[in-house]
Amino acid sequence: MARPTGRVLTLLELLQSGGIRTGAELADRLGVDGRTVRRYVDHLIDLDVPVESVRGRYGGYRLAPGYRLPPLMLNDDEALAVLLGLIAGRRAGLATSADTASETATAKIRRVLPERLTRRLDAVLESLAFTTGPGEFVTPETGVLLAIADAVRHHRPISIRYTARDSRHSERTLHPYGIVSHAGRWYVTGIDPGIGQHRTFRLDRIAQARTLPGTFEPPADLDPAQRVLTGFATAAYRHEVTLRIHATIEQLRARLPASVASVAETPDATTTDPHAERWLRVELRAERLDWLPPVLASLDRPFVIERPEELRNLVTALAERLTASARQT
Repeated sequence: MARPTGRVLTLLELLQSGGIRTGAELADRLGVDGRTVRRYVDHLIDLDVPVESVRGRYGGYRLAPGYRLPPLMLNDDEALAVLLGLIAGRRAGLATSADTASETATAKIRRVLPERLTRRLDAVLESLAFTTGPGEFVTPETGVLLAIADAVRHHRPISIRYTARDSRHSERTLHPYGIVSHAGRWYVTGIDPGIGQHRTFRLDRIAQARTLPGTFEPPADLDPAQRVLTGFATAAYRHEVTLRIHATIEQLRARLPASVASVAETPDATTTDPHAERWLRVELRAERLDWLPPVLASLDRPFVIERPEELRNLVTALAERLTASARQT
């Protein structure tokens, strides 16, 4: 159960959101009766918070015009949420090149928290473990991220200075549809108006982003995240693989996510139930094939290799090694 001090702070937050709040509404939100609400209001007034009582049919309580809540008045849940968000965001690659920004923000919050709460938060943070270190992530420039986000929001074309994977530099024009964070990297996806093709660029490879005159209209069925994942699955690689696997969509996606493979119904599918097992066509591209046989084995579902022949040989070799190991005593 929340303590009275916590409810008083919650009352202050409700009043800070603006407008007149009736006593009945506040009582319901705080889980107390009307008399207790009046007592909490008196407590805020004793703390020099200018709470005004409005009489009449639509009366209630409100804050005096111009009053603003002092910063960082956080209860336990809010303080933990903010600190965990900062730390988890940094560990998940949701940070800009100003890597110290989240660290200094965390330090500022910790300095103003009560010692009792700081000790409890330290216990939580010291107990946390992350499976991926921050060194594996690549972060964009803050200015680039903000400029592109503004262009996405207002449907403005942008000019970017981009460095490709082969170190070639170029200047591109893009109608940006959205920003996507995936696997520790940031991407912007949209249409290159010069060639009329969909393009996706890594933000950490963009040296400069400049807004251009004019506007554009994004597609009505826009899904930037799905566009990025589809781009990964259909990108040009050394090997093109086509399989037919008898499984459910859920079983396939557990081993072959959308960023790796595309999945479609085969002509001989006999059911429309999305949760039922049926033959599915799986297509993917890869630089190497040696990781696929163990994945197919882990699926433990019937499959047919349509191409390439090299994958068939690798699966056969894996099966022979497993059989030989199983027969050893």
